[in-house]
Amino acid sequence: MADHENVAPGLSFAGPDAPDEDELYRCVHCGFCLQACPTYLETGLETESPRGRIALMKAVNEGRIGITPGVVRHWDMCIQCRACEVACPSGVNYGHLIESTMSQVERRRKSGMLARMVPAVMENRRRLGFVVGALSVYQRSGLQSLLRKSRALRVLPGNLAELESSLPAIEGARFEADGQVIPAQGQRRAAVALLSGCVMPMVNGPQMSAVARVLARNGCDVVVPRGQVCCGAISSHVGDLESARDLARRNVDEFLDAGVDAVVVASAGCGTRMKEYGHLLRRDSGYAGKAERLSMMVKDIHEFLVELPFEPPTASLDYRVTYQDSCHLANTQRVTDQPRLLLRSIPGVEFVELPNASKCCGAGGTYTITERESSLRVLATKIAAVRETGADVVATANPGCVMQLQYGARREGLTARTVYVTDLLDEAYVLGDARAAEAAE
Repeated sequence: MADHENVAPGLSFAGPDAPDEDELYRCVHCGFCLQACPTYLETGLETESPRGRIALMKAVNEGRIGITPGVVRHWDMCIQCRACEVACPSGVNYGHLIESTMSQVERRRKSGMLARMVPAVMENRRRLGFVVGALSVYQRSGLQSLLRKSRALRVLPGNLAELESSLPAIEGARFEADGQVIPAQGQRRAAVALLSGCVMPMVNGPQMSAVARVLARNGCDVVVPRGQVCCGAISSHVGDLESARDLARRNVDEFLDAGVDAVVVASAGCGTRMKEYGHLLRRDSGYAGKAERLSMMVKDIHEFLVELPFEPPTASLDYRVTYQDSCHLANTQRVTDQPRLLLRSIPGVEFVELPNASKCCGAGGTYTITERESSLRVLATKIAAVRETGADVVATANPGCVMQLQYGARREGLTARTVYVTDLLDEAYVLGDARAAEAAE
């Protein structure tokens, strides 16, 4: 489904967004990244590995090859999970390299690129609201059920019928960023601003409300700034760095003006993008310093709660739980122990480690749409690992992961439900508070 063939050939990298040569030539092609790369593990092809893709970048940089459709194909196949960064002994920041490389590709893309349409919708709250609203009507009216039973969707071209089968269920109220303040319960310990993001408040509204409740339950005044926008991660992934910078500037102004102790993010991909605003805006004299300051304030929700520290729940949840490391939480933010600590703090939870928990689930932002076959191969490997645990619940930390794992479970007939770590914390807190209220009567 990717339109790598719709690329106007070019001879070399050019402009301020060209890959940084110091970063590019830090790679010594040792191969430690191979076993960390989901696309290499699925294909066994050198060109579908970080080392192979960097070799192509170097060849373009040295003028030995051009930016051709065949070369772009291998870059497009990268999920941008950044697991290679953890494995790399030379400290190569592959994320920055592939981001810059895709910006070079983006300049040569011809019109009609599907991956451009997704950010255009997600970055605009009204457009996204319209699409999600239409999807909700489609599902709640019974039309979706009727079409699926009739098998009429099978006449759709390409992978559209299969994509339709993976649509997330739109349930519960949206979480609107209206400048509201959720007051701390008990003694106030901190004031935080919450990134609502683009997908989570529309698709996972009740889950975002749970995040706010968990923070308030742990003594935080929670501000949800009205003027915040999409973090820009999706634009970055497809190489549209100018759009990503525009969004970053708006968020920098909005969140710095909030006057809070920290900016808390419940989506792993958004957290990474915001923590790297300093790098994204490093050449912007008006925003470089402010962006770096905001980046230092950004905290992943699990990271923040553990540092606070959080109050362990008292109510018991009788679940067998496993945890899938969201790529951008584990590989770039290096937040791995904290979600597990939160899960293990819940009485009654039987925590079991997921085999290869740090391996990507195949979501990758727009990747699950533009590279559907590869995405599903990676997902199948992940679901097989989930089945092996015998878990009732799969916890994770990113909306793309939640939707991907929910679909994978349905596709493979697994009954395990996929939730956010904060969903389980909230459930335990609510249950504990209800029991305490009953005991006090």
